[in-house]
Amino acid sequence: MVAGDVGVSSPLRLTDIASQARVSEATVSRVLNGKAGVAAGTRHRVLAAMDLLGYERPVRLKRRSNGLVGLLIPELTNPIFPAFAQVIEQALAGHGYTPVLCTQTPGGATEDELVEQLEERGVTGIVFLSGLHADATADPARYQRLAARGVPFVMVNGFNEHVQAPFVSPDDRAAAEMAVRHLEELGHRRIGLAIGPTRYVPSARKEQGFLTARPGADGEGLVQRTLFTVEGGHAAGIALLERGCTGVVCASDMMALGVIRAARERGLRVPEDVSVVGFDDSPLIRAMATAAVGALLEAVAGTPVQRTEYVFQPELVVRGSTGPG
Repeated sequence: MVAGDVGVSSPLRLTDIASQARVSEATVSRVLNGKAGVAAGTRHRVLAAMDLLGYERPVRLKRRSNGLVGLLIPELTNPIFPAFAQVIEQALAGHGYTPVLCTQTPGGATEDELVEQLEERGVTGIVFLSGLHADATADPARYQRLAARGVPFVMVNGFNEHVQAPFVSPDDRAAAEMAVRHLEELGHRRIGLAIGPTRYVPSARKEQGFLTARPGADGEGLVQRTLFTVEGGHAAGIALLERGCTGVVCASDMMALGVIRAARERGLRVPEDVSVVGFDDSPLIRAMATAAVGALLEAVAGTPVQRTEYVFQPELVVRGSTGPG
């Protein structure tokens, strides 16, 4: 009987699982007894319901991992990185791989040390998210050595022509130009840019896109290079508002929060007095993360993978931080 298979003495348990999974008890029974005729999505919902309710899966239903895949991210304080990590982990789990999340912290292990630890654990591959590959001043030889050791890897955010690997990036130049055009269409004439250190490829590209749309802005002090933090955005916001900007393009949502704080400290309202455009909160996250996992697993399977950059076009999402200039 099914109740015996799952180690319970009452059919009430089937009722609980069926209710949680939104399927019939008969479907739950078929899944638990390994019967055919159940769609993969339905089977997944039943097993997920068991997990959520705290029921142990029968041994024959326990998924065996295809291997470990390392995921290196620079921090957790910026919401964009946990968002990316979550989608990447879901994609890996969906293919039967167990993700191993490695986060860098001040004073903690370096990227190179984390990679060494992952290799010691015998990982099948590694996903680098906004790592040293995005820093134009970092030595790319570390990745060449990693490739020579036969470890497949893929890079997200930040292209480096000296690294032979698949790269997945948003079109940062187009994103900055799109943000400027949006503010111009709203009537803004004095537009500034709050950007992170330009040794990072995404920052440099956003700055290039901004200056393509607003030539000469740098000479007017309308490009403020600072830190990718709320505090960095605050400092940039103070400088740009003092220069009369009514519109500010920010390289991240964290920086946008800092600019909004600076505006409010001056008694300015957003968006009535100052319009602020952030960057990160995008539907592209899922598409980019899925593409990165796909490229990595192709390499893991031994399929030749094009060593190039897959560039995803940005989308402007208009919310409540911009208004007429």
